Amino acid sequence: MNNELSFEESYSRLEEILEKMNSGKLALEESLKLYEEADQLIAYCSRLLTTAEQKIETLIKQRNGELALDATNAPQVQDFS
Repeated sequence: MNNELSFEESYSRLEEILEKMNSGKLALEESLKLYEEADQLIAYCSRLLTTAEQKIETLIKQRNGELALDATNAPQVQDFS
């Protein structure tokens, strides 16, 4: 898998793979190849999302530079949308 793909490109490829696999028209060997590719893409997208989440947590700081914490003393986060 090419790790130079953007998140959006990787996600789009995952959607393509899902459509092909759900078609029921693939041979077993092709299904396995696509499954392996999808597994790599999922891991790659997960790493990208984790990195993005960490950056967002870093950016959500109080004015004094302290990390903003929620009621349970966990880092406060915002949805990435």
